[in-house]
Amino acid sequence: MLTTSSRLRIQEILNRLAMGKSVSLEERIYINKHATKNQNVSTWLRKASRIQRGQNHSNPIDKLLNELDLYSDEQNLTFNPDKDDLGEWFSGAPSWIRRS
Repeated sequence: MLTTSSRLRIQEILNRLAMGKSVSLEERIYINKHATKNQNVSTWLRKASRIQRGQNHSNPIDKLLNELDLYSDEQNLTFNPDKDDLGEWFSGAPSWIRRS
C-alpha cells in the first residue's frame, strides 16, 4: 500500500520520465523498488516508458491493448507465424495449454 506522499512522488518522477526530462539514479532505484512490490507502480512505469519512446498506435486494436496494458514492450516476444512454430512458442507453458 502506497502512502499519499509516496504516490505523489512516484507520479511526479514518472511524469518527468515520460516527458524525457532528467531523472536521477536514486529516483530510478526508488521507482523500481516500488514497481517490484506494487502492480500499479509497475503499470505506471511501463506506461511512462511507452510515452517516452513515443509509441503512439494508430491501429485501434494496438491502442486498446496499450491502454489495457496488454501491449508487449519487447518486440521479440510477439509471435511471428512466418518464423515461429506455434508448438515451440508454447513450450514453456503449462501442460493444459501445450498442444498434444
